[in-house]
Amino acid sequence: MNEMIKTNDGTNTLFSHKYQQYFHDIKVGAMNESLYKHIVPAFSFHKNKKSLRILDICFGLGYNTFVTIYYILKNKLKVKLEIYSPELDKDLIDSLSTFKFPKEFDNILHIINSLIKTNKFEDENMYIEIFIGNAREYIKDLKNINIVYQDAFSSLVNKELWTYEYFKDLYKACDNDVILTTYAIATPVRLSMYKAGFEIYEMKTFYKKHTLAFKNKQNINVKYIDMILKQSRNIQARALLD
Repeated sequence: MNEMIKTNDGTNTLFSHKYQQYFHDIKVGAMNESLYKHIVPAFSFHKNKKSLRILDICFGLGYNTFVTIYYILKNKLKVKLEIYSPELDKDLIDSLSTFKFPKEFDNILHIINSLIKTNKFEDENMYIEIFIGNAREYIKDLKNINIVYQDAFSSLVNKELWTYEYFKDLYKACDNDVILTTYAIATPVRLSMYKAGFEIYEMKTFYKKHTLAFKNKQNINVKYIDMILKQSRNIQARALLD
């Protein structure tokens, strides 16, 4: 069972009784979290790209996917989208037909309804699919991903989507220009990413830290995290393993 909760930006999220966690940061807000922790950093980095392949881990309530579309339409961006999103919980997807989404999504309700009913949407500018099943297996068949929204439940309750082995497969699925966005800042998670090949950076949004990761070092105005130095100062720190 999931319980609907109103967040501080006025948009709704759910509390998962299974995982004992909110789907979004209540204080930041569901809409704001998707927009400023994921979409804005990703699209600022890829501002000149005309086509993007996005991996949304995991679909959940769909905010990251829907805010991506909202952002593109609001800013009149000319970019073709492919969005791939695994989700283990089919009942959750089915329940979205009664979920109270923000008014900002009113003009994309046809997309939302198509995804709920068929797990797919396609027009001349975008292709979106929801894969019902195991994300670990799903990502092995993907390639040339430009953006990853790494937004699974935390490693405390959903470790399998935060391990070195997971990020190694994710690394292989990504293009060289990939940007990975995530709320997670725990050292074991960052070590898992780093040992899989990612370079780690840190941003602050709404006074909270969050992580960006890339295949190569970047000349960007965010804090670089030297994971070798970090581990030398904390010799007990370990990457998460399967």
